[in-house]
Parts: sequence; structure tokens; C-alpha cells
Amino acid sequence: MNSLSNPQPAIEFIGVDKRFAAKGKSAEVLAATNVNLSIMPGEVVSLIGPSGCGKSTLLNMGAGLSKPTLGVVKVDGQVVTGPNPHVAFMLQKDLLMPWRTILENIELGLEFRQVPKSQRREVSLKLLSQCHLSGFGDNYPHQLSGGMRQRAAMARTLAVDPLVLLMDEPFSALDAQTKMILQQDLAQSVAMQGKTVLFITHDLVEAVAMSDRILVMSERPGTIVQEIKVQMAQRDNPMLRRKHPQLGTHVSELMDLLRLDAHADMH
Repeated sequence: MNSLSNPQPAIEFIGVDKRFAAKGKSAEVLAATNVNLSIMPGEVVSLIGPSGCGKSTLLNMGAGLSKPTLGVVKVDGQVVTGPNPHVAFMLQKDLLMPWRTILENIELGLEFRQVPKSQRREVSLKLLSQCHLSGFGDNYPHQLSGGMRQRAAMARTLAVDPLVLLMDEPFSALDAQTKMILQQDLAQSVAMQGKTVLFITHDLVEAVAMSDRILVMSERPGTIVQEIKVQMAQRDNPMLRRKHPQLGTHVSELMDLLRLDAHADMH
């Protein structure tokens, strides 16, 4: 965490609304409204809520891929007006380029930034080891398992040394065992490098295991209705957190906020 007495948020949303043109309709759809949140340097914050409540919309605005209809998004104190070099985005799909080796995929963002080849290779080899892909740098994506491809995508995301990581359900397509291993890898990398993370997930256990705080959104138009501070140490060790007696308490609280128990009673 930033040691300054009054540190500046790494990313913040101030009075943000987002409207979209509805297909075939004259009226616009209000996807998110009055969103106010700030994440301090080194924090990991999860965003949960019903499908369609605007979670991914917020990440797109944080990455500068779309603009708020109202309000502002800031990264490191600067208003986001377009794609931001201080922000990296990781999605559910790995989006690796099939014609490039794993090493070449990891180096892609550094190429765009015109980092010298020797420096790119140094960074990518280090991340290859850190993400447990040593020996696979010369392989192509189709030669790797889904979990290994997501490791490569994670290495590519970290390679550009972003201030803020935006992660949209990056592990949801993986089997349970692989998912837990990658959660552990990500948590350790983020803690080691002091990264700030805004993490979307529908997995309540994942949210508790990975986060300092969890923000709960309402149904559309989405707004933040509750903040849960995770009362557990060792955020860099999600597997240990999964065994913590407080985990069940937090998950139950989140289920109540999302009214999942009411939906379960209906079936």
C-alpha cells in the first residue's frame, strides 16, 4: 500500500452514469447510475452483482474503451479520455494470437510501446518463470491447455507493468482445480508487485478469497449498494483464506445482499 498519509486513488469513478442506445428503440438504456468508488494503490477490490448490472461497462470505462455519459473516471488522478497506458485488461478469453509463440504473445504490449527487443525478452522470460510456464515459451497457444493459456494471458497483462489491472472474470472458464491454482498465482504476483486490481466475478468464494474489499451492485441500472471489507489476513494466499472460518460468514452475507437464497427457494 502507498505509505503517504493521504495517497491518491489509483482508480476512481465519480458520479458515473452510462447510457446506451437501445437496438430498435428510440429511448436509451441506463446501464449504470451514480457510481462512486475509489481504489487505493495496492488494493484488490472485487465487483459483484446481477448479470447485466453494468460491471463490465465500468471496466470498459476504466480502460478508456468507452466514456461515461455523466461523471468522470480517473486513473492516478488523471481523467480517462481514451485507452490508458497505466491500465491493463484481462478477460475470460485469453485472446492470444495463434501465430505467435507464448513468449511473443507476452511481449506484445511491450512491442506496441517500442521497448527494445532485448528488454522485452528479459521481461517475458522473467514472467514466463513467475507464471509457471518455463519451457513453454516457444510453444504456440494451440499446444497449451486452457489453464496454461490463461497463465500466458496473465503474464502478458503483467508485462506492461500497469498501475491498475482490470479483470473481467478471468478464471470463470477454467475447471475448479486450475482456477484455484491461477487465483493463487495471481494473488502472489499482485502482492509482490503491489498492483491495484478491480476484479469482476460471479464466484462469491473467489471474491472473498482474493479481495481486500467487495463492492455489491444493484440490478440495472447498476449502482453500488454495499461495501464489504474482508476481515481476513493473507490476501496473497487465497488457498489459505478458503480454509478460514470467516470465509463462510462473508459468503453468506454476500448471498443475502444478492438475495440468492430467495432465488434458490423458487426452484
